[in-house]
Amino acid sequence: MDLSPYVDAVRRDLEAAAAAGTEETRATAGLLAGALDASLRLCLLDAMSALAAEVTASSDVEVELRVHRRDPQVVVSAPAPDVPAAAPEPADEDDRGTARLTVRLPESLKDRAETSASAEGLSLNAWMVRAVQTATHLTTVPHARGPRRTTGFARS
Repeated sequence: MDLSPYVDAVRRDLEAAAAAGTEETRATAGLLAGALDASLRLCLLDAMSALAAEVTASSDVEVELRVHRRDPQVVVSAPAPDVPAAAPEPADEDDRGTARLTVRLPESLKDRAETSASAEGLSLNAWMVRAVQTATHLTTVPHARGPRRTTGFARS
């Protein structure tokens, strides 16, 4: 996000207010307008950071404010889906060997499943076995992500 239009608007307002004064007043306003740039950008970043923290705290999305060069970038992300820490252990009566099953999936769903399995370091088969075990298991599975991560803008 480019902050320059906002900084320039304040600079123009200051110079317009000083235009009614003497030449010395206009010169002083011009000097102050130049000095305001860094301070005004920092104040705008503080306000944006506070807004990002409020939105993150009161909603299901995470809002981060990242600064690249002199301009902030707002990054909004949905929370990661709950991923079970480990597959539930199969019950003793399920230890009768394995069964072969043919599943027909839309290609796009298969691609997403392969991507998820790869991201977790599992084969597609192991990932699907865990998904079926999790879906048919009656108890809750602990959350793998741990405490919610807090991010924001720091000023020194």
